[in-house]
Amino acid sequence: MSIAPAMRHALVTGSSSGIGAAIAARLLVGGWRVSGIDRAPPVLTDVGFSHFGLDLIGVSQITTALDGIADVTALVHAAGVMRTASLGALDAAAGEAMWRLHVGAAAALADHLAPRLPAGGRILLIGSRTAAGAAGRSQYAATKSALVGLARSWALELARRGITVNVIAPAATETPMLQDPARAGTAPRLPPIGRFIRPEEVAALAAFLLSEEAGAITGQQILICGGASL
Repeated sequence: MSIAPAMRHALVTGSSSGIGAAIAARLLVGGWRVSGIDRAPPVLTDVGFSHFGLDLIGVSQITTALDGIADVTALVHAAGVMRTASLGALDAAAGEAMWRLHVGAAAALADHLAPRLPAGGRILLIGSRTAAGAAGRSQYAATKSALVGLARSWALELARRGITVNVIAPAATETPMLQDPARAGTAPRLPPIGRFIRPEEVAALAAFLLSEEAGAITGQQILICGGASL
């Protein structure tokens, strides 16, 4: 069952910056309504865009916030942060914050929205190529790896309802995260293509995975790595 274009409504977290903003902008151009969740002020002014200010690390607030967002047909969890540290210097608080934002928020959002998604609905999580492991990024990698387990499990649960669940895992992407002082000790590696991934490239794949044509793709982690995984 397909969802009529006029009814397509995506909830996008992290919509005020980087990949989340690029995905929201791409969907708006495609005729979607977009409800963006971010603790930062909105950067999009399209008539089809609504902004909800919320810090997703506070998972207990998510259910209350979602009660004010109706008729969602797709969830895109793009909000993220990276904190790096090597063994012997791991920061428990930083690890917990990343887990709550990447994994806890994804679970809370999907748990609340999945029962309300229509046939043909979509759940898309933004992961990372780092999920396969990276020196100095173990805590971050663990959270992104967990998203794959969530997606594959949810995909099995929701398949009979025609709802797909996938993960996009980019390599280093041209976002403010690349310049975050908190990751100064682990500089991003340039992929073999000689440049970083562009947010718009991630957004283009996201738009496809949210489309009717991608209805047979579910439970997958799809890398956009510029050859970094070769």
